[in-house]
Amino acid sequence: MSYNDFVKVSEIIHKQNSWRASTINLIASENVVSDKVKSFSGSDFTHRYAEGHPGQRYYCGTECIDEIETMVETAIKKLFKCRAADVRPISGTNANEAIFSKLINRDDIVLANSTPGGGHISHHKMGALGKFTKNIVDFPMTPDGYHIDVDKTRDLIRTIKPKFAVFGKSLFLFPDPVKELADVCNEHKTRIIFDAAHVLGLVAAGRFQDPLQEGALLMSGSTHKTFFGPQRGVIVSNMEDEKLWRKVDRGVFPGSSSNHHLGTLAQLALSVYEMTEFGEAYADAVLANAKALGAALDKQGFAVEGKAFGYTESHQVAVNVHAQGGGSSVSTLLEKNDIILNMNMLPHEPLKNHLNPDGLRIGVAEMTRFGMQAAEMERIAVLMKECVMDKKDVKAEVNRFRQEFQTVQFSFDQEN
Repeated sequence: MSYNDFVKVSEIIHKQNSWRASTINLIASENVVSDKVKSFSGSDFTHRYAEGHPGQRYYCGTECIDEIETMVETAIKKLFKCRAADVRPISGTNANEAIFSKLINRDDIVLANSTPGGGHISHHKMGALGKFTKNIVDFPMTPDGYHIDVDKTRDLIRTIKPKFAVFGKSLFLFPDPVKELADVCNEHKTRIIFDAAHVLGLVAAGRFQDPLQEGALLMSGSTHKTFFGPQRGVIVSNMEDEKLWRKVDRGVFPGSSSNHHLGTLAQLALSVYEMTEFGEAYADAVLANAKALGAALDKQGFAVEGKAFGYTESHQVAVNVHAQGGGSSVSTLLEKNDIILNMNMLPHEPLKNHLNPDGLRIGVAEMTRFGMQAAEMERIAVLMKECVMDKKDVKAEVNRFRQEFQTVQFSFDQEN
């Protein structure tokens, strides 16, 4: 690369920063870190390696990161009230692969949520789980498509006796019935893994469900969706079987990673403390905003999914835009007007629809952290209606509206 290329990259970064600060970001898998957490990036830790555990490294020179990693692990265990935690995974999918690689064998039967049923790609034959078994069976769903059918799942577990049941979703409006199925899973020695990637912050705040207390052996998660951290992953558990936990530990290192990105680990430290301090208030605001947005979109004439159940119990809202041309064209139109979200398959759809599904997946985590409340959710619904249904150019109004919300809330940034 030449110096001109360096300048070009710098210009692109500036363009991205400026542009995204003027958009309404409704990507359900995204959030922002506070300025204080952001300030922890680019330290000397960015350059360093630390394979293994604190005090047991394969490299010298790790005394300082050992201290930080120990602090993070302790804080995570306190936050989730758990016995064991591994904070080394560098993403939620990386955490899943660490678990699957050491606990699941080629012939094992595993229950998981299907793609149309909201399941994440890492739970499927083409993803991380499919690397270790092809015997993946979909959970039976209720007619609405957003809830696991407990009675049918009980019968299915008794019949096929799966080794594992993987709960959690990518399109995740309502809690999964871990508590309701824990007894039949125990009866047939089916171990429960809960993927909390999307709802980790809500779980931490006690505002969604508590998978470990409900019967999950392991919970994985992403630290950057409804959580306050940089893009990393985590695994937590209450298991007493130290030999089994050691297997998971080896799945993280050397199984799925070598060095575990020490620069972002330092950022995670502060974000865990922010979640401990502000997580409950933030989660309450997120849940209120998601319900408010669902109701407001319904009022504006959109076909909002889950209406019979109050639209949502998470940070997400799902909308069927088949009548408006489908998820691909609608999400592209909204993007041109600086409203950013993603198309998404809905439970009734065949897999062949994945390139132009009927649905939109909408998340309120980031806009909530910038201080938006119910009134702003109603304004967003109006802007989306004007753009999608009335075919108006609302970009200038979106940019003006967004300028009112530039400061990250629920953080130590506000403290002197």
